[in-house]
Amino acid sequence: MDRHFDQLGAHFARKIYDSPKGAVRLAVLTRDLSEWLPSIQSGADALRVLDAGAGLGHMSEWLALQGHAVTVTDPSLEMLEQARARLAGHTFEHSPRFQQSALQALPDAGDTFDLVVCHAVLEWLADPAAAIRCLRSLLRPGSAISLAFYNRDALIYKNLIKGQFRKIERNQLAGEGRRSLTPQQPLDPRDVARWVAEAGLQCRGETGIRVFHDYMHEPFKAQAELEEVIARELHFSTHPAYRHLGRYLHWWLVPASD
Repeated sequence: MDRHFDQLGAHFARKIYDSPKGAVRLAVLTRDLSEWLPSIQSGADALRVLDAGAGLGHMSEWLALQGHAVTVTDPSLEMLEQARARLAGHTFEHSPRFQQSALQALPDAGDTFDLVVCHAVLEWLADPAAAIRCLRSLLRPGSAISLAFYNRDALIYKNLIKGQFRKIERNQLAGEGRRSLTPQQPLDPRDVARWVAEAGLQCRGETGIRVFHDYMHEPFKAQAELEEVIARELHFSTHPAYRHLGRYLHWWLVPASD
């Protein structure tokens, strides 16, 4: 069963976006997109962007502020209304559109996009492979997908560091409880790579999100300056020895024929 976030908006904001975790995540994602977007953008033309599972709207806000025409979607009405409130504080060149919809229903509208953003969604779905095929169907020629997903390898490594060997042996890696923000299905990157290829996509860029912050021990984590943490995360997020340790992996996907 897919997991949605009705009645958990405030909890989600406090645990993720009002914390260093969220600051690091946004810094890496916006840095990546600033570098990758020119490959699909012609001059100053605005892109048609779909934010599938936009949550509280942070990425929609950033993309709309860059001048793009953004469609903001989420299956949770509570999340969608919080995203609407966030974006209401700005004047945009292209007014964002808001649509309450599950990812799987998005192709029904018949729209296609230059950029499809899908961050921290697949790991909450019952069939993430089908979701990737769905995202592929929403692409125009010469377009791309910004895909970020929860990395099972990083979760295993975190449990190894903590000495929770039996938890790993029993494969007890899914989040437990209604308010848990550990996904119900942490994703094996090798599985995701296979689903991507089967959907007719290829990965043209890869970074890690929170490649060391989540592994830091106290009191070092509490004492670290956020600006310095972000600077180091940005640096090591692209390093081939460390990017695969990211709690999330961020992939830039394009049709295999492009």
